[in-house]
Amino acid sequence: MAGLRTVSEHRCFGGTQGFYQHESESCGSMGFSVYLPPESDGAPVLYFLAGLTCTEETFMIKAGAQRLAAELGMALVAPDTSPRGTAYKGATDDWDFGEGAGFYLDATEAPWRGRFNMYSYVSEELPTLINREFGLDGERMSICGHSMGGHGALTIALRNPQRYRSVSAFAPIVAPSEVPWGQKALPRYLGDDRDAWADYDACRLLERGTFPDTILVDQGMTDPFLAEQLQPERLESACERAGQALQLRRHDGYDHGYYFISTFMADHLRHHAERLDVAG
Repeated sequence: MAGLRTVSEHRCFGGTQGFYQHESESCGSMGFSVYLPPESDGAPVLYFLAGLTCTEETFMIKAGAQRLAAELGMALVAPDTSPRGTAYKGATDDWDFGEGAGFYLDATEAPWRGRFNMYSYVSEELPTLINREFGLDGERMSICGHSMGGHGALTIALRNPQRYRSVSAFAPIVAPSEVPWGQKALPRYLGDDRDAWADYDACRLLERGTFPDTILVDQGMTDPFLAEQLQPERLESACERAGQALQLRRHDGYDHGYYFISTFMADHLRHHAERLDVAG
């Protein structure tokens, strides 16, 4: 495949689990993973955006999504959560900012604007590459994410409501402008103008318009980040004000990690499969 370097490929439930790297115009050197079901030509695709500290491997290794994706005939794509090896000052000092914490935005502040353009990468560049090189159906795309990646999935879908058939999230950061994770990252990437932050804040975006389908969100109620960083009640209120259909499911006893995600992953895959016209 021109422009791609295959890191590894593995047989998985009759399909192929692959890990790849390429030179991105938006972000420089980037890694991503693709699961192709057994019959992949023209298959629809679900993009999964992972959370803070994660890589393109995290979702594919931990979520247990490939078995059902193979049955449904759905491809899965997971990009890394930021560019790597940037050598920017401060890029690796903190676990919740910089490399591994791209926040799925296009940075406007130096030095981050040079490579931290994950919004353009996920919403434009990567789908173009994936559809061309892997033969998938660019008209049937959905998006999902976890934590910081849930924030990314919600904001990207709300900004591109006609591009994605459906959107869902696990424990998303729904109002980064109002919580410590976002208040740490957004001014460094975007400057101090809070109006610029609104482009990457799901609750603020709902003031401008809605997504045409129901948003599915799962939240564990023993999540250690629930009260300070996630605050799903903010999304609930924003959706109510905007008239946005929302299915927010709260689960007692579940925390923030992939044991939680893997428990409810099948529900999300089926939610997307119905909208992607692949559910039997």
